Amino acid sequence: MDFNLASYIDHTILKQTTTVAEVDKVCVEASIENFVAVCVPPKYVAEAKNMLSDTIVKVATVIGFPLGNNTTNTKLAEIEEALQMGADELDMVIDVCALKSGDWIYLENEINACIRPIHSAGKIIKIIVESGILTESELEACCRFYRNYDIDFMKTSTGYADRGATVQAVATMRSILPKNIGIKAAGGIRNYKFAKELIDAGATRLGCSASMQIMKEYRDTLR
Repeated sequence: MDFNLASYIDHTILKQTTTVAEVDKVCVEASIENFVAVCVPPKYVAEAKNMLSDTIVKVATVIGFPLGNNTTNTKLAEIEEALQMGADELDMVIDVCALKSGDWIYLENEINACIRPIHSAGKIIKIIVESGILTESELEACCRFYRNYDIDFMKTSTGYADRGATVQAVATMRSILPKNIGIKAAGGIRNYKFAKELIDAGATRLGCSASMQIMKEYRDTLR
């Protein structure tokens, strides 16, 4: 194998109708494949943590999802609850309203407030910038702004906007962000070909709900 594809994947289920049985299924699949993490709705963090207690798979959840326009205090309350339930990684949607309004002071206050409890707990923060609804210049400005903060990953998308991850967005992010900040591509990754293109462009993590199909296609290429 040229690389370990499973080590890039956050096996994800975040649809509005997600059931506990579906969360259990995703956890079983992740434990079989040794994916990096499962990404589940906040209400299922404890369930996923229990399911994966004897594995190396981490539990990720979302904050301010999917629109990002919650107040900072609301996001902080969500963070506290997610940490109490055992979340290892927290994918937080930035306030895109503030970004579009050019309110960088608000975004500065938001990120400073939200990083603190996550890193104090020794956990991972990924910020979601929803690249599909940003102009190229807005995405570049985001990268230049957040590169100054101790974030662990910048994530392209929630999967709920009209446009998800693109190779161009990942390449732009990689060209501006320092190497210590990972890039998580998410939204619309349904086959191995696209997954590999995103990795080649600089993605270090992939958020996928089609993870099992992607792994099957990957193995087919090795035959």
